[in-house]
Amino acid sequence: MSAEELKTHSAVHVLKGAVERVLGARWTSSVYVSGRHGRLTVKFDREPTGEELSAIERLTNEKVAEGAEVLEFEMERQEAEGHFGEAIYELLPVPPEVTMLKIVRIPDWNVDCCNESHVDSTLQIGGIRLGKHRVSRSRGELELEFDLAE
Repeated sequence: MSAEELKTHSAVHVLKGAVERVLGARWTSSVYVSGRHGRLTVKFDREPTGEELSAIERLTNEKVAEGAEVLEFEMERQEAEGHFGEAIYELLPVPPEVTMLKIVRIPDWNVDCCNESHVDSTLQIGGIRLGKHRVSRSRGELELEFDLAE
């Protein structure tokens, strides 16, 4: 993963925290990262308002500017589930034979089971700008595109 993609992937976790707070959408169905561009798709079945999209971008950038610590650690699956519950999982399940999980956590913001690498601090991301969004009511999904700010 390139240095830019490391920042972009880390930005996904910050963006997910803001989306959960503004829209209540917790489950991610897919993530795409390429260079400084990313896309987050969450379970959500209506058109977000302009105010909601502005709030998501604002909260994301506030968390980035805060310089919050991004923690990565491994935990035994049973311990991780006991501590974090279902919050660590997305829609695609982790196979039952996997007993050790890599966790990424931004305290009081986001926690996920994730095999990728991440920045040490949200400040390293440099901010994001939301781009296009699409809603698929038939699939109950909202796709948010974003770019790292220059």
